[in-house]
Amino acid sequence: MRNTLFIFDIDGTLTDSVPMYLESVTRSLAALGIANIDTDYNNYKHHTDSYALRYNYERNFNQGFHAGLLDDFENDLVYQMSRFDPVQEIEGAKSLIQFFREQEVPFCFATGALPKPAMIKLDQCDIWYDQNLLSTSKTHESREGFVNDAIGKAKSYYGKKNFDQIVSIGDGLWDLKTAQNLSLDFVGVGDKNKQKLIAEGAKKCFTDLNEFKKTLV
Repeated sequence: MRNTLFIFDIDGTLTDSVPMYLESVTRSLAALGIANIDTDYNNYKHHTDSYALRYNYERNFNQGFHAGLLDDFENDLVYQMSRFDPVQEIEGAKSLIQFFREQEVPFCFATGALPKPAMIKLDQCDIWYDQNLLSTSKTHESREGFVNDAIGKAKSYYGKKNFDQIVSIGDGLWDLKTAQNLSLDFVGVGDKNKQKLIAEGAKKCFTDLNEFKKTLV
């Protein structure tokens, strides 16, 4: 596996944080003065923080938002998250990341969240990460954009020109679709969307990361 790259989604894949984080996003949008918030996040064009902000801001104010607003949004998300209890890991997340480090297996993180909230969630679960392996929606609204960015960062971090195989690990249909669009292998995590993932073409789905890890050892 030393020339296989594993790309991890964070929310719902490594951290049990989806309900809390979506509520934090809604509160932060409201804090920016956005009154009419579309909270049907699952049906967004892009499942990312940066898109949620632009989409809701433009539909409320009929104008584009300035770049600094994304920083304000990110900082308020940190505040909103502090009002909730710390999140817990998806079972086996910390152990799997540690296993990959010990076995020198390349991995990175690609998340629709913004950097500060993403790191807080990983910190709360005591999951190891390096910022040089973290790609977020701060620079790309689309998942394809920051997944490609994550691959580039991993090549640089691990000193690889290419990987023999790239595996995307996620819990949502958008994770699967992104992997399919980029011709990546995919592993599904969690039972919530398992049947939907299988129906859309996922070949490997596991209840949690402990179950997935057993297939690697």
